[in-house]
Amino acid sequence: MKVYKFGGTSVGSPERFRALIPLISDGETKIVVLSAMAGTTNTLVDISGLYSSGDKPGAEEMTRQLREKYHAVARELFSSSTWSEKASDLIEEHFGYISGLFSREYSRHNEKRIIARGELLSTGLLHLLLTEEGIPSCLIPALNFMRIDKDGEPDYFYIRENLKRELAAVKNEKIIITQGFICRNVSGETDNLRRGGSDYSATIIGAAIGAGEVQIWTDISGLHNNDPRYVENTRVVRSLSFSEAAELAFFGAKILHPSSINPARMKNIPVRLKNTMEPGDEGTLITSETTLEDYTAVAAKDGITAIRIRSDRMLMAYGFMRRIFEAFEAFRTPIDMITTSEVSVSLTIEDPTYLDEIVKSLSSIGHVEVDRDQTIICVVGDFRPDRVGSAPEIFEALNEISVKMISYGGSDHSVSILINTTDKITALRALNEKLFAQKA
Repeated sequence: MKVYKFGGTSVGSPERFRALIPLISDGETKIVVLSAMAGTTNTLVDISGLYSSGDKPGAEEMTRQLREKYHAVARELFSSSTWSEKASDLIEEHFGYISGLFSREYSRHNEKRIIARGELLSTGLLHLLLTEEGIPSCLIPALNFMRIDKDGEPDYFYIRENLKRELAAVKNEKIIITQGFICRNVSGETDNLRRGGSDYSATIIGAAIGAGEVQIWTDISGLHNNDPRYVENTRVVRSLSFSEAAELAFFGAKILHPSSINPARMKNIPVRLKNTMEPGDEGTLITSETTLEDYTAVAAKDGITAIRIRSDRMLMAYGFMRRIFEAFEAFRTPIDMITTSEVSVSLTIEDPTYLDEIVKSLSSIGHVEVDRDQTIICVVGDFRPDRVGSAPEIFEALNEISVKMISYGGSDHSVSILINTTDKITALRALNEKLFAQKA
């Protein structure tokens, strides 16, 4: 059995919905994981924001507009009045549910319930469309089996056992539809796997059933060796190892959610990145095998904040690093990069929510400097410690760019470099020319 995940753009219009039919109705048994229609989650988040701020009329108006958008999609999506009416009933059910919450006091629980409507709508519409076309399928709610624990991590035992039960009830079905992104928390309340979590849902499901392959379908033909939004003549990387893919996803490759690699890696399940617009393209295959190219791909991660702590007390002192890390642990803020010298430590974070509190805590240790609007450039390739002459082309390419930090040696698969975000596009293009174009 395979798992197919389709992102928001793959269900972004009636035409895209219909384009899924030949991809999933090939006679093979598969679980189809859907995201919400493109733009829906953002709108639902905005609706929740109005609701939480007490602007219930504003929330109602935005809900009405989104409801009308879905009715317009349904009128175009279905051929017969019978199935169009069934779709209309489905839409009214979910938007009526949202409106009903506005009569209650705001709570985070209700916010998560609102945001979950996107995936519930897209899967419901696909199930109705397949039924209208005479293609057998079944719909199993992710809320019946997908759960996170008290730390927000997947509860693999619960997921495996409950998904097994759900699948046993539909064992003769070839197309099994479910939602990505949404889940229940340890208290049984509606929750989610955070933004981009449909990829994560797909690989968690794949790991739970021992899938032969997980396919992530988007609007681009696999993972490119550089960002095609800023760099011309990029190429698709046809094969990657789990470690390489995880590095690229974490450091900015938008095609794949960073968390999604680990469940597949744990069970050694291949992940293939495919394009719904060009289904014949082989895409990118991610497995446990490493190709060991000098340079494989480049990715960039914006929104980075750099923090430097300087103190003469650090020299020859033990326990200094522990005190620094405790400041970040206290505010549950992950660190991306770190470099040290005799009297200073520089590190980066992506989440600035508790930046002021962290800086205040660190100020008791030494002098603290903060640089915002930074970008991490990650170059993935062969950087094993025993390899001679690693990475000279990287620094030749960045010779005219101010480099703030370098992380080299922490991974056999990547080098990370911190630069000003204003230099990002120049850096990506220079690296593409030096690492790939000259060797094409």
